[in-house]
Amino acid sequence: MPEQALSNQGGNKPFVALARPFAPEDEVALREALKRCSPSTFEAAVQYRKTGNPEHVPAVVIGVIERFVEPDLRIKLKDADDDLRLIEDLGIDSLTMMEIVILVEDVLQMTINNDELRNLRMVGDVKTFIDCKIRGLPLPKPTKFMPIEGIGSVMPIQPPFLFLNEASVSSTSANGKYKISGQEFFLQGHFKDNPVMPASIMLEALGQLAVLFLLEGAPTESGKVISPQSIFFTGCEGVRAHRICKPGDILTLSIKPKRMKMPLATFEGAIRVGQEKAVIAEEITLTFAYVDSDFRSDPRLSGMTQPAKGGEEISPSAPPLRAAINS
Repeated sequence: MPEQALSNQGGNKPFVALARPFAPEDEVALREALKRCSPSTFEAAVQYRKTGNPEHVPAVVIGVIERFVEPDLRIKLKDADDDLRLIEDLGIDSLTMMEIVILVEDVLQMTINNDELRNLRMVGDVKTFIDCKIRGLPLPKPTKFMPIEGIGSVMPIQPPFLFLNEASVSSTSANGKYKISGQEFFLQGHFKDNPVMPASIMLEALGQLAVLFLLEGAPTESGKVISPQSIFFTGCEGVRAHRICKPGDILTLSIKPKRMKMPLATFEGAIRVGQEKAVIAEEITLTFAYVDSDFRSDPRLSGMTQPAKGGEEISPSAPPLRAAINS
């Protein structure tokens, strides 16, 4: 069957799709398969089947997921946030996930191995996975989920100056959450009788998430890792504060790398509270350095607190990331 080359408008990669006829009976079958999905999902599926353009795939995937999510949770999919967790946020169990996959296979005419589903934990994972399958690209490394204990074990920044309660790190981005408890030491004076999370501290939290990405998700040279002792804040651009954040608010943080070439890594970052924007940073730049891969395996070199001989502890020697904004 001949292939038809199509331009990927709005993207940076061309794609090639099979020139398959889309007969009227195909449209009838597709409408039946998606009868409980939104009209926009059906239209996106029709366009994909007619053109093979993968830019229609995210709308199809989101629409199929929405079909299986409880009605009171569907509002969370309104903005199609990639960091929405399938189990914790959307209530999708393994059986429901299989139903989603079967419908996606049918609509997009592709085959998905069950073993490939084990690492799909967020909406973004599903969209990226399907996109890679369609384009014939290598599948990305699975998203790594880290509770506070896991974050603290690798980060040079430690409590009480660690502003991540949990995080997820992939090869392309990182997401995290932090609940403002009201017990933070700086809230005693910021402000008197009116505790408000400083914008500079929220920027620090984004910087910390970028540090975690460098340590756990960033691609490195063969035989090398990024040293936690080498990562420091160098600058930021385009910072905007949109919302006052107070005790009880749960900050949802996200960062994505824009440029990364040793010794500099630049990220874009955002913080939300629910669906409201809190802080936007167009660019956060950190400096870093590579070390041999056995460096991180030695706690005395990596700066992590670990028991030493005789029961003594080796204290971290790396200074924390500086919280600073150039006025």
